[in-house]
Amino acid sequence: MNWMTLRTTSWRWEAELMQQLLEAHGIPTRILDLGSTSYFGAGSPAALQVYAKDRWTALLLLSPIEEE
Repeated sequence: MNWMTLRTTSWRWEAELMQQLLEAHGIPTRILDLGSTSYFGAGSPAALQVYAKDRWTALLLLSPIEEE
């Protein structure tokens, strides 16, 4: 299976939160560290990846709720 980057974020904790949400719905995920930060205390940038077949489901789960 091919992994696709779904989102990148400046904070690893944000990627971990999205990972927990997707895994609660049975979507396998992984987080890749994108390197260290340029200054102290900012967190580390990360990328959240899912299998290509789960991409659209994951995007729908992470999208904001539309209000009428």
